[in-house]
Amino acid sequence: MAEKTVKQLQEEVDAYISQFKEGYFSPLAMLARLTEELGELAREVNHYYGEKPKKKTEKEKTIEEELGDLLFVLICFANSLHIDLQKAHDFVMEKFRTRDQNRWTRKEGQE
Repeated sequence: MAEKTVKQLQEEVDAYISQFKEGYFSPLAMLARLTEELGELAREVNHYYGEKPKKKTEKEKTIEEELGDLLFVLICFANSLHIDLQKAHDFVMEKFRTRDQNRWTRKEGQE
């Protein structure tokens, strides 16, 4: 598969959701779905890296799958509010480059 830009991801999700009369969920429902997916990711991380192994009866899922679910819902949330995730990302990166530029210990030769 070819690599996709953030804009292409948002367009792909929008094309998928646009097929259905129901469209995007309300912002509160989106937040609930985002929280649900984050909980599922947390559960998988805990199974792989934490002290709580899976039960033998639990379906095998991967962290990659859960991150994909979380990304899908995050894109739906952004699309429903007409937020360009590329712009949101650029804004946050600029904030980190300025506000937090001296917050962490840099590796040798990194400036």
